[in-house]
Amino acid sequence: MAASDLAWLRLAFWGFDGRRHTGELLVHASVAADVVQVFRALYRVRFPQEQVGILRSYDPDAPSTGDGNGTGAFVCRPSTGATYFSQHAYGLALDLNSFQNPYAKGEVVLPELASSYLDRRRVRSGMVTADGPVVRAFARIGWGWGGAWRWSKDYMHFSQNGR
Repeated sequence: MAASDLAWLRLAFWGFDGRRHTGELLVHASVAADVVQVFRALYRVRFPQEQVGILRSYDPDAPSTGDGNGTGAFVCRPSTGATYFSQHAYGLALDLNSFQNPYAKGEVVLPELASSYLDRRRVRSGMVTADGPVVRAFARIGWGWGGAWRWSKDYMHFSQNGR
């Protein structure tokens, strides 16, 4: 994939403070219009996000405490716990509100301080739920949700190929 395959998006979103904000994402150009459609749907239902931004650097050894609680898309990195590239490395995946929607596999929780959000029955602001507007918006564009995975749960993750 070349840098020219990426599209820069400037998007409006609602913050946890109840105010309108703007953010930016890099996604593969082939999915840019679909991602804009999802963000329009989330904006209409006032789904809150803390920040929407482009990750400026990636440190695989940094602790995943949850600082930043971001929504992001493109980052050239391997899949969690794997040696192959994540769909994020191709601009074909998006993580939304990483703190309210953690990744969990066995004893591993990422971000590490987000374990209270593993109880998905206690729905709080910014959480993605199986029957909620976020999953429906991504399903409309054909993207799968990591919260539906069998062997791990990645509640923040959406991707074009469902991985």
